[in-house]
Amino acid sequence: MHQAALLGTAVKDAKKYGWQISGPICHDWATMAEAIQNHVRSLNWGHRVQLQDKKVKYLNVRGSLLDEHTVKGLTKAGKQTILTAKNIVIATGGRPNYPTNIPGAMEHGVTSDDIFWLKTSPGKTLVVGASYVALECAGFLKGIGLDTTVMVRSIALRGFDQQMAGLVTDYMDTYGTKFIWKCVPKRVDKLSSGVLQVTWTDTLTGNEHKDTYDSVLWAVGRAPETKALGLDKLGVQLKKDTGKIVVGADESTSVPNIYAFGDIGEGRPELTPTAIKAGKLLARRLTGHSTELMNYDNVPTTVFTPLEYGCVGVSEEEAEKRLGKDGIEVYHAFYKPLEFTVAERDASQCYLKVVCERGGDQKILGLHFTGPSAGEVTQGFALGLQCGATYSHLLQTVGIHPTCAEEVTKVNISKRSGLDATVTGC
Repeated sequence: MHQAALLGTAVKDAKKYGWQISGPICHDWATMAEAIQNHVRSLNWGHRVQLQDKKVKYLNVRGSLLDEHTVKGLTKAGKQTILTAKNIVIATGGRPNYPTNIPGAMEHGVTSDDIFWLKTSPGKTLVVGASYVALECAGFLKGIGLDTTVMVRSIALRGFDQQMAGLVTDYMDTYGTKFIWKCVPKRVDKLSSGVLQVTWTDTLTGNEHKDTYDSVLWAVGRAPETKALGLDKLGVQLKKDTGKIVVGADESTSVPNIYAFGDIGEGRPELTPTAIKAGKLLARRLTGHSTELMNYDNVPTTVFTPLEYGCVGVSEEEAEKRLGKDGIEVYHAFYKPLEFTVAERDASQCYLKVVCERGGDQKILGLHFTGPSAGEVTQGFALGLQCGATYSHLLQTVGIHPTCAEEVTKVNISKRSGLDATVTGC
């Protein structure tokens, strides 16, 4: 869906490059939704086939643990299956939360899990929340031409570098996504016309406001799928406030022979590639092929908002917290992507910064980048951070011209200097 939004922007840019596009341009939700659903089904089928090829038995049942070696499975029809094993691995992931304290939230709202399966366009949409899921959903909805509003209780992209988060939301705001800051929803009512009336409260003034939407999308966090597993009876330790499983460095739980990885692990990144890698390493350890543990440091990720944001390592705030303001050096640059030049797009929020230790070799602690193809840019530099890259290594690297990534290799203005960080010329 992010790609659908990017293509919409590309069509607009194309006119500046001489493409003659006649007539109004519109997006057909049903065509896109069908294509995405078919792709997801093909992925699921492919996984089933691969499991079968590798002689892995797949059971479509709901499981719960009876003891550290026994799992009970129930089919939809109620048929019971008992499985025993030396080790049990839990990787049930999580699902989006509904705010059960808000009247009408579940009855009239949808989540990010549902949006892919809507048969018709969600129309004018209110996205509640400001996580990466919320902003990604809002970004692609606006990108395909829908009236989109984001309601934010406190800050956007909690846990990410907040300067970068501000650039992401500023860009979205510039290109038409509306933001309602410091507000919380109070109730959702379906009117006789079929539209949804949302009532919310401004947390700063206490004033109440209302507006109508065709859809309300809740993106207010995810809950781990641990409640129905019977873990409490076995003594598997859970973090009370999150419901996640407390795990060790080797993904072990508090009960021998029971392991857990992925989103359900307390303190683990909620990222699919991280879970996949952790699962592979755990499988190798359990089968005696390796002793290697998952390295959760310097895990790269990208927020696929209209202006993509990629990062690896720690935020500027976290680096300052660890080493103090005088213990870090931050090199930064505002740059203009080549893609934005002829198209005359605003590049005010295209920015990068490299957070380093101030002393010694100036080891790189974090790298942050907003701009086109941020995921591709960040993935490459993530290898450098895993290898202990320093600021000197960065300057010794030859950039590829003309790319956005080369701007990282040229960054030379520190925040401490107070100099203008805008890139000029080549």
